[in-house]
Amino acid sequence: MRFTPCQDQCNQEGEYCTGCGRSLQEIADTKQLATQVAAFIKQQAYENPEDFIAALSKSIHKRLAKD
Repeated sequence: MRFTPCQDQCNQEGEYCTGCGRSLQEIADTKQLATQVAAFIKQQAYENPEDFIAALSKSIHKRLAKD
């Protein structure tokens, strides 16, 4: 499956968004994940959240490459 980002054309009728084509469950799970990461950044009081996000992205890519 290929990820499709939000197109700001959300429609929550049915099981899939007509804007991005993702399931409403996937969208909800992604929002929850983003909320958790943002809360962690705030809890740590990082002054450079963009660096943390870049490092997290790199770490995730490494883990995916191992699979």
